[in-house]
Amino acid sequence: MNPLKSGTLDLALLAALQDRPRYGLDILNHVNDRSSGLFDLKEGSLYPALHRLVKAGWVEGDWQPSDRGGAPRKVYRLTDDGRHALTQKRQEWQTLRGALDALLLRRLA
Repeated sequence: MNPLKSGTLDLALLAALQDRPRYGLDILNHVNDRSSGLFDLKEGSLYPALHRLVKAGWVEGDWQPSDRGGAPRKVYRLTDDGRHALTQKRQEWQTLRGALDALLLRRLA
């Protein structure tokens, strides 16, 4: 079972790009490593999500030469709208998390 739902996947991808531009496999590895493999993100989910974020205007990508001398790679970066979306989605996540914590951590009186 893959716990990455569309909204959560968007948040994870935007967060992966917040510090620096990344190419596809780097994004995939970053998300999987930072989640200790919980998300188990695959290329089949990654690229359609990146295309959706590009279409939304939150991410842009351009081809750059490989730093290892191979084929060019498409490198993705956040746009200003993407940074705003990340801030908004982060706030939504905090609100949801707070509500769930209140329910899950409620002690019986």
